[in-house]
Amino acid sequence: MTGKPESERKRRAIELCREYLMPGRVATWESIGIPLVIGSRDGYRIRDLDGHELIDVHLNGGTYNLGHRPPELVELLRDSFDDLDIGNHHFPSEARGELAEKLAQKTPGDLHYSVLLPSASEANDLAIRVARRATGRRRIVALEAAFHGRTGLAAAAGRDDMAKYFHSDYPAEFATVPFDDLAAMEEVLSAGDVAAVLMETMPATYGFPVPPAGYLPGVKRLCEQYGSLYVADEVQTGLGRTGEMWGVESFGVEPDILVTGKGLSGGLYPISAIVMTKTVGAWLSDQGWAYVSTFGGAEPGCRIASRVLDICSRPDVLAGGRRLAARLADGLATIRERHRFVAGVRQKGLVIGIETAGEMGGLALSRALYPRGVWAMFSAFAPSVLQFKVGLLVDDATCDLVLERLEAAVADVERGACE
Repeated sequence: MTGKPESERKRRAIELCREYLMPGRVATWESIGIPLVIGSRDGYRIRDLDGHELIDVHLNGGTYNLGHRPPELVELLRDSFDDLDIGNHHFPSEARGELAEKLAQKTPGDLHYSVLLPSASEANDLAIRVARRATGRRRIVALEAAFHGRTGLAAAAGRDDMAKYFHSDYPAEFATVPFDDLAAMEEVLSAGDVAAVLMETMPATYGFPVPPAGYLPGVKRLCEQYGSLYVADEVQTGLGRTGEMWGVESFGVEPDILVTGKGLSGGLYPISAIVMTKTVGAWLSDQGWAYVSTFGGAEPGCRIASRVLDICSRPDVLAGGRRLAARLADGLATIRERHRFVAGVRQKGLVIGIETAGEMGGLALSRALYPRGVWAMFSAFAPSVLQFKVGLLVDDATCDLVLERLEAAVADVERGACE
């Protein structure tokens, strides 16, 4: 540990949140031994209010793909307030229109129309409704260990324990199948009543298992065969993180709807989007007010998102991400050779899950990394796996330092130093 006493600011922040905001979460983090209260942050480093500095390889699900407070984006956001505010969602908008054009240009296949929203949960929620409208069907299929958000319909898709908690699950309208099981997928789709398959390209909360080469294309073929839409949830795998601009492109799939968020915001202004083919998005002509959001596509956020798309799609940035991924792969392979606790590595580009030999090994490793100056999150649905999400623009020195600290943390766990 740092050996520094907690600051008065930190103690006050914890107590305010315990009393008025998130008592359950505060208690959980205290019990785990990760009492983090983030203060200043820049690049890929965050600093606790007590002064403890950490390299961020959690990135809040990829929100900080380009780092915390990227100077180029901070300047752009500040400049936008010279002319812009949130805007009025009822009317055409230069900022919204330019972002929508760019989304059409930079997404795979025939995706064309966009709807802009404040969060990815809301985007997945709308994707479900849009699929139902386009197909005239109601059932939605997702993976058993999928996470698509906590709002309404999104929470009912995939693992629905929190939907059940609020009595908001719909078992007659939502089905789940195991990961990498095309026979199970076909059994559900063959009934002919499924509007869409909602697919995380690599299920994040399940520890990023990498789909075998034929799995996602196989799901797409089944969707076409049985008249269902393929919805790609690219919230955590998009924007260059797999080595391609979008994760589905790494597997040769062209979705009917693509959902993006988190990193689209540049970590500075909340924004997400669904991008649809012209056929799926025909409702935008039929009923222009079928979906409205006062804060969806706020104009400063559109300026940020447009620049994020430019940065992440640059050939040099994508090539740099692939080179960084190779460097990480080599380093992780070496750590695995030296330490039996590391049971395997799941990796597609910078989307990485580290498998451990313990049932709660991901949690133990997350806790061991914290005092060593790295923040990485264990997988909630697979706590034996550590999510390891290095930023797209991380330099070699930081990459090597993260690997060094990771190996030291693995050794700590093996010695029982963090129990």
